[in-house]
Amino acid sequence: MGRLIRTGLNAGEGPKFQIVGGEGVYFVLDDGRRVLDASNTGGPLGHAHPDMVATVRRAATNPIVNEGWVLAEREAAADDVIDIAFAGEDWAGGVRFFLSGGEANDLALCLAQVLTGRKAFAARERAYHGMSGISQHLTLQPQWHGGLSVTGAASRPVPNPYDIRQIPAPVGAKYGALPDNRPLTERLKGVDAQLDGVAATILDYTQGGIYYDAAYQDQMAEASRRAGALWISDEVVTGTGRAGRMFAFQGAQSRPDMVTMGKGLAGGHAPIGAVVLSKEILDQMKGKSWQTYSTLRAHSLTMACVRTYLQVLKRDALVSRVAYLGTIMEHRLIEIARKHPSVARVDGNGLHWTVELHGPDWRTWENNATIPPIASRVSARALEAGALIGTSGEQISLFIAPAFTISEIELDGILSALDYGLELADEEMGRDA
Repeated sequence: MGRLIRTGLNAGEGPKFQIVGGEGVYFVLDDGRRVLDASNTGGPLGHAHPDMVATVRRAATNPIVNEGWVLAEREAAADDVIDIAFAGEDWAGGVRFFLSGGEANDLALCLAQVLTGRKAFAARERAYHGMSGISQHLTLQPQWHGGLSVTGAASRPVPNPYDIRQIPAPVGAKYGALPDNRPLTERLKGVDAQLDGVAATILDYTQGGIYYDAAYQDQMAEASRRAGALWISDEVVTGTGRAGRMFAFQGAQSRPDMVTMGKGLAGGHAPIGAVVLSKEILDQMKGKSWQTYSTLRAHSLTMACVRTYLQVLKRDALVSRVAYLGTIMEHRLIEIARKHPSVARVDGNGLHWTVELHGPDWRTWENNATIPPIASRVSARALEAGALIGTSGEQISLFIAPAFTISEIELDGILSALDYGLELADEEMGRDA
């Protein structure tokens, strides 16, 4: 173990390399290779985008103003979030900025407790909402528990002090069999009882390879309303374009009480989180102050990056470009899946896709094996072909999430590397048969 304490995106020991640079949709490795960056939800404009670089240089001379003072750039960034990202969403009232998506989720959940006078929360199976505070305990992927995974032994998760209700997840597939084919109303039977006394239901749209389902969102939103709970749309990954529309929630009729954002909102060039509150929630807060504070939240450099990113997103029509590239990815990924018997399921939207392999049930996996799991080994082989593909730390799932600026030729390079990497999974599956 080196002096840097780290957690890898891919589980187990993998190829030894360091990233020393980046340009466009490529990483530069310490051995001189340029490889395609295939799984980077925090970098929607890629690396060293000229508009973002110019903004960072200019913003380096900005004043350092803590969250407690009024900063013109901060006020302008809030206007841009509502006017550009939430254009046409007249219910959106205002935004508060945070240091990360996880912090934004944590404090949105705290606010829901205060507004409702309740303590419990609900999240869907296999959800990921962050690794700090309440959001850590609403992360229901069993390997991301904030504690320790121990090689060859049981995991040691952080004790959970909260009342967390795990609700059924929407399960879809562009390719492969569904694990649960029952009608949605049957799958959600009993949800009203689960939501009784809940402060908030929080829904995300990609985590664990489980993607957006319009009917699911509308039914969960209605169930939350009946229970007197708020519902929070976690758009930390999907917000501002990743799903092929500005927000994933926009594919359904229902609208949230709060939307959380992070990752790409500052173009990947500064840490960022945000909570957008509905006008109805803002009305409830009249005469009140949201008493949470941090010195470096809404830093002037971060605010400049938010403004530039949203302006580039609008100027270059990148959301519609993501939707177009998403159709290409769907076609090619289904072609690849049909070629490889090791692939169990493919699903996704826009420029976020999951390829799930046949293998052990994710519910019982603890990241304690002495050899790297199959997904990590597929990723390592894909790297030999020139693309760095992530696994979200799981043993059978790979995810592909390139920059919005990727060309069709570069996208084909990622998919060709995946195709090459999956040959290893096919071989191992054949040996195990």
